[in-house]
Amino acid sequence: MDEQLANVKLVTDGETIFAVAHNDVELLDALRQGQLAFFVRIDAIAQDVEDDVSKFELDRESFLTLLATVEDDVRDEAAQAG
Repeated sequence: MDEQLANVKLVTDGETIFAVAHNDVELLDALRQGQLAFFVRIDAIAQDVEDDVSKFELDRESFLTLLATVEDDVRDEAAQAG
């Protein structure tokens, strides 16, 4: 690889890591001959996922509360009309 690492896109399939050249044509197996060590801060990724799940749960609760309110309103209107 003749490029700076900052200019290379790294892609993984879960088993190996591929370096994609800037022209997106050349695909190199970055681990095959031990040219590259690849580290991922899993704690940061896990925190992002946990934050997303927490937000989803809050959004879900808000949606269910709103849905119950609308259901009650529809039921009340139906009772008044009938």
